[in-house]
Amino acid sequence: MTVLADALPLRAAAAMASELSDALAVPPPPEPGDDYSPSSSRWRDQSLSKGAAGVAVLHGARAQDGLGGGDRVHAWLARATRENLSAGRGAGLWFGAPAVAFAVAAAAPEQYRRAMTSLDDGVTQLVHARLETARARMATAVRPSLSEFDLVRGLAGLGAYLLRRKPDGDLLRRVLTYLVRLTEPLPADDAAGLSTPGWWTSDIPSGRPDPALDAGHANLGMSHGISGPLALLALAMRQGITVDDHAAAIDRICRWLDAWRHEAPTGPWWPERVTLDELRTGRSDQDGPARPSWCYGTPGLARAQQLAGLALRDPARQQAAEHALIRCLSDPAQLARTIDPALCHGWAGLIATAWCAAADARSPDIGEHLPRLLDTLLDHARDAPPEQMPGLIEGSAGVALTLHSIATGTTGGWQTCLLLD
Repeated sequence: MTVLADALPLRAAAAMASELSDALAVPPPPEPGDDYSPSSSRWRDQSLSKGAAGVAVLHGARAQDGLGGGDRVHAWLARATRENLSAGRGAGLWFGAPAVAFAVAAAAPEQYRRAMTSLDDGVTQLVHARLETARARMATAVRPSLSEFDLVRGLAGLGAYLLRRKPDGDLLRRVLTYLVRLTEPLPADDAAGLSTPGWWTSDIPSGRPDPALDAGHANLGMSHGISGPLALLALAMRQGITVDDHAAAIDRICRWLDAWRHEAPTGPWWPERVTLDELRTGRSDQDGPARPSWCYGTPGLARAQQLAGLALRDPARQQAAEHALIRCLSDPAQLARTIDPALCHGWAGLIATAWCAAADARSPDIGEHLPRLLDTLLDHARDAPPEQMPGLIEGSAGVALTLHSIATGTTGGWQTCLLLD
């Protein structure tokens, strides 16, 4: 996949990717501490987002393209697996056993066949357990937690892993069937008789108490919201993997997003979440678009809807999604809100999203923004805070891998962890 042809910026991208990768040649000494809080070294070892598992993905992709050696891959995988892998409540695509399984599969599956078999088995057991928990929850019509279905910890992320590793297996279809059911409305529990979507949750974002969320909310984002399941459903359908009511579920999510699409002089945008009061009025209290990020902003939501349009063979929906992304990329005020280079909410995520979208787009307009985005990413590539362990999603490994992929025109499948491709 490549939509950039100018040799000079591609050489600059390759040079910066090498510089950032070389800075991550050897894992730093483990820090003291015996807990598994997200600030601890033990937690970060197993993190695709902030730690060793994510760095291994970078070095694996480069080794597969003839850059760098397998010793770097081995060193970071050894660091990621220095202790028992987590398969508890916090485990998901970005942390614990599934994250390490994804890292090994992306970096060097043929070199670690026995480990890969064991990791696949562990992920399979975890998915079975999560599906059973979700089934029991649905039987009582209780609202789901975000971690039941989202990309980071939930079944959308585990489904992304299965789509890469076992696309023909029954377990992936069970996950897709669960996601189809998730799109069905919940029984009205509001005095006004308002029906909420099946992904309506009582979770409080970031743990911050907010009276507006007392009655729950619907999260729209790619990382924690319904756009992640939408992207997985669409990607599976594009590969010919479908379940009963698959297309109807994609359509239900898209119609919900249509209802919350806001028009502005600078282009369409979507709120990060919808509360019950906003559901009653049909209008978001958010005063404008969020920063143009993969995780919550217009780029991620537009890519998910573009994938939906492609899966449904609906050119109007595809074109509407691409139009939203083009307008976003054309708005200096939105772009100015991006302040770091990372994949999750920074320049790398923005260009990775636009790069994937441009490869599928009906017109060249998205691709025309890529050279400028690449220049900006190169300008900010070294901006990651040095005290942060440089993982894939939130650290410099993701910046390096994005630049490497653009420079070489290859992906190695790592963008599955963002449900971009």
